[in-house]
Amino acid sequence: MDKLLRFVKWIDNNLVKILLSGFIFLVPLWPKLPIRMINYTYIAIRFEDIYLTFMILIFIIQLIRKKIRLTTTFLWLFILFWISVFASTVWGIYFGKTIDFYHLGYLHALRRVEYMSVFFIAASVIKNRVDFFHLIKFFFFSVFLVSLYGLGQKFLGFPAVQTMNPEYAKGYILSLTPEARISSTFAGHYDLASYLAFVIPLIISFSFFLKKRFYLIFYILALFVLTYTSSRISFVAYAITVFLLLIFIRKYFFLIFAIILTALVMFSSGDLINRFLKTVQFKRILVNEKTGSVYINQNVTTKELPAGSFYVKVEKPPEQILPTEAVATEVAKINTFKEMIVEQKVIEVKKNKYLSPKETNKLIASLSAELTAINTFVSDISFATRLQIEWPRAINAFNRNKLLGSGPSSITEATDNDYLRWLGETGLLGTTLFLMILFFINRYVWLGVKKFSKENKLIAYGFTFALIALLINATYIDVFEASKMAYTFWTVAGLFTGYSSLLSSRTK
Repeated sequence: MDKLLRFVKWIDNNLVKILLSGFIFLVPLWPKLPIRMINYTYIAIRFEDIYLTFMILIFIIQLIRKKIRLTTTFLWLFILFWISVFASTVWGIYFGKTIDFYHLGYLHALRRVEYMSVFFIAASVIKNRVDFFHLIKFFFFSVFLVSLYGLGQKFLGFPAVQTMNPEYAKGYILSLTPEARISSTFAGHYDLASYLAFVIPLIISFSFFLKKRFYLIFYILALFVLTYTSSRISFVAYAITVFLLLIFIRKYFFLIFAIILTALVMFSSGDLINRFLKTVQFKRILVNEKTGSVYINQNVTTKELPAGSFYVKVEKPPEQILPTEAVATEVAKINTFKEMIVEQKVIEVKKNKYLSPKETNKLIASLSAELTAINTFVSDISFATRLQIEWPRAINAFNRNKLLGSGPSSITEATDNDYLRWLGETGLLGTTLFLMILFFINRYVWLGVKKFSKENKLIAYGFTFALIALLINATYIDVFEASKMAYTFWTVAGLFTGYSSLLSSRTK
């Protein structure tokens, strides 16, 4: 009976930490299956939302019972940010009329609170050094399982649950084709890649801090999976942060190993190399001088990254850019492509009215004269979509109210640039407060952990470069709005803040 009572007491004293441990596994590993869809969006209520709500409720109860102590570091800064987000929501709904569906405005605002609330739970459970390292080890083990599932998806046909479009978001179990980019247990390949780019600097720093080489297995597996996502921005973020991290901690031999390994893994993935090569490419395109329409000759397949319609005109002739043997081929291709476009337009005209041979020849000559072949550098469709649609939309939203923005949900589900999304939705006020939170958390971790011992610098470096990886990703992806990535970041940031608070209290 005494053992049972002691066990119950231990559960009571550690209930929040136990729930957080489950959350650390649940977030990356549980697929994004919807419990209830929200009208006019493909955001859904999912199991992790219910779990977090329950965890917050238990956390509040344990606070009242004084079983746990709230870490108030940055609390007022968080509250100010949340107030600014709701101020943007109110302005967008009632004054700016930029939010069409009121419930979506409030939902997106509440999501910010939901994601960030786990920071205080994670920071508050760190009562001693053992708590921090136990939870971090749980976190790394979850990364290992995510990587294993990703490899299983690539080579063994493990299913995927994705939310990359409204239909997939309904919870379909998908079988990926061999050329598809893997997403493991995440909503899409971009989310998975951002997650791995964030965790790899942490894995490397802890492997040297704990002097346990088996952590490097986690690194190697994560790198392979990152490569199979074929996410260029995340791969660049990984390379920059990991190589700089190894320079800062003066692990030069491992730096050489990491560079060689990265090169080998990268070149083993033809898709990633192909996507880098297709980012900007030289093409002769056709432009209709009358309408401004752009026509690009390309084969659109699942294995090819198509070019977008954004281009920069090149004054140099093809022979100064392309190899000599490719010039004639390129000219022949564009002439054939031009004939094909003209032929299609003639067929469309003939569907509605009869044309005599003379009228047909006249139409062909007119259409041909309108199409001009020009030499250009064109971006891929991914960058073109951002540059021509998503980013201008966010900038326009910001210009409506520079202080508060147009409000959450006012610029659709994605902007694919967190900085522009913050400005567009929450204005200068919300963006400044959010960046201040990131800056002060990193500064607090850096100063708190670093001053305790020289060895702890490894941990501080790991967190800093992991955050930098996220900030690089944020230039091309909405990483802080993706639920799995947001939960992961705020949990890890909370753990590091709690550990820094613990070390700071010991040095006083």
